[in-house]
Amino acid sequence: MPADNQISVTIPDATVTAILGHLTAIEALLPFLISRDPGDTSVMLGEKTVGFDEKCAGYMTSHPEFIPSYIAIAEVLKDRAARDQFLKFMPQSSLLAAKMTDTFNVIGNEIMMANLGYYNNTDEAAKRGRPNAEDIHTDLASRYPGRSKAKVTPKPV
Repeated sequence: MPADNQISVTIPDATVTAILGHLTAIEALLPFLISRDPGDTSVMLGEKTVGFDEKCAGYMTSHPEFIPSYIAIAEVLKDRAARDQFLKFMPQSSLLAAKMTDTFNVIGNEIMMANLGYYNNTDEAAKRGRPNAEDIHTDLASRYPGRSKAKVTPKPV
């Protein structure tokens, strides 16, 4: 297993406390952040539509007579400025979040590989009649995530 171990780290409680404090401070700097409803994945102004926005911005400036009365152009300009500011820090924060998720998942995989090794070893030990191995294997088998809960009854011979 040591060759398979990609992550070997101890994170002290003080470090976790510091991280939480920094994240709280970052969130406090962005009090306008919102959470969207589950399933709301609509993004109207993504990477593919930036060019469209740039043309609209130019035309809104050169031909403001076509701006509908229900659009507050000051708010549109404010949104564009906010988007530009977001673009300065969002890639780094997205990369950090992706690295954190990847690291968390690798740690989970390493734990699961150790668990499966132990689980399989209890099966082998039970076959050899080692004390407690059958009980441990049976208990773990009842919770094994890769198996269905339905019992398979052996076919009569």
